[in-house]
Amino acid sequence: MPVKLCNDWCLPVPAASASVLEIANAVPQPPISVDEVIGCLRQRWRATYDLQLVVRRRRLYLQVMWAYLEQQSFHMDLEAYRQHLGEVLDVVNRLGLAGEVRDWLASTRDKPRLGKALSLPLQASGPEAETLIKEFLV
Repeated sequence: MPVKLCNDWCLPVPAASASVLEIANAVPQPPISVDEVIGCLRQRWRATYDLQLVVRRRRLYLQVMWAYLEQQSFHMDLEAYRQHLGEVLDVVNRLGLAGEVRDWLASTRDKPRLGKALSLPLQASGPEAETLIKEFLV
């Protein structure tokens, strides 16, 4: 199931004195897909962990939970898991944070453990981020 991308944010135009590296970093990353995340999770930890978006103190976090699809007691089947993951990644992609999430999943040294989720603070700003945070608070 492809992730719908609704990114209506305009990127700021770099100043004339900006370096080539700054301009390259301003280029948006391609959206992160469900299959890409599942592959990354299985390659890193040999398990497809649950991902959740959490708001704490008006900050948005992506958490890799300790429960995973291969557990007998996991609360979702594959289809429901893929749909849930697609919804989480849709928010990440709409905020333009696919590259940050992709890099973090590939490089974090920690591993989810029972009772301890991994947490990535999402540096979201602007009107779209405020709207999403308000939706999560309701």
